[in-house]
Amino acid sequence: MSGVPVGAAAPPRPAPSLGRDLVALTKPRIISLLLVTTAAPMYAAGSPSLWLVLVVMLGGYLMAGGANAVNMYLDRDIDDVMARTRLRPIPSGRMSPQQVLAFGVACAVAATWMLAYFVNVLTAALALAGFYFYVFIYTRWLKRSSPQNIVIGGAAGAFPPLVGWAAVTGSIDIVAITLFLIVFYWTPPHFWALALLKQVDYGRAGVPMAPLVWGERETMHQMLWYTVILLWLTVLPWWVGAFGLLYLASALVLGGLLLGGIVQMLRAARAGAPWTGPAWWVYKYSLLYLALLFVAMGVDRALTR
Repeated sequence: MSGVPVGAAAPPRPAPSLGRDLVALTKPRIISLLLVTTAAPMYAAGSPSLWLVLVVMLGGYLMAGGANAVNMYLDRDIDDVMARTRLRPIPSGRMSPQQVLAFGVACAVAATWMLAYFVNVLTAALALAGFYFYVFIYTRWLKRSSPQNIVIGGAAGAFPPLVGWAAVTGSIDIVAITLFLIVFYWTPPHFWALALLKQVDYGRAGVPMAPLVWGERETMHQMLWYTVILLWLTVLPWWVGAFGLLYLASALVLGGLLLGGIVQMLRAARAGAPWTGPAWWVYKYSLLYLALLFVAMGVDRALTR
């Protein structure tokens, strides 16, 4: 039920604002998690200056924001039929597709120059690789053609740890690759939890998300196995000596909670009980899980240096 009394005027919506729409194109809530997975590896890799961290954060925001804007340009047809996206700037008519595309490309160009000039070429190249992977591999190719879209395409979201590590060290090593894999294997259980809850939207748009192709139970089983692999990967940095016991304890506790939530969701589905509550919990907690896991990396290295 609505909280507006019968006969009362609905609360006014904010007036259209170009500045607000430009910020919305970048998807700041999503980028905030990417910035955590960029900044924490910087402190895990060394002792970066505040200036370096700020430059990398700004460059990372512009690159990810540009990718999100181009994503909205490419997905403008399906955004118009999905309830959760139809109020975006293009389908709502507040911005033209050409404006959105130009803004996205401009952000990516600015980010590439900034990271290459003020940080190093490797950092800029890795950030740009994430941009291209998200735009062309995920959005343009896999999203509408395969239920594996979020598995392979999700690699785009795993580039930020490489960007942060390269910004400090100027190179990529086994620890950085492990951080990449952690985000890579985190993405399917995180995103499939949302896909389970938004099946109607994805079905209306013709996007072959896993629950629509494999079914709900099989998707939940896949989430379980990806999470088991994820937990093993989170222990690996401790095993090779990159982090200490504080990180290990954090990884085990945080990972155990995530695994427990998925098990609870799967048990509810098997028993014919409502599973949407546990699915929402898994989706929301998985965001907190990744942020806290990466923060634990930075804190662990700061305390053990």
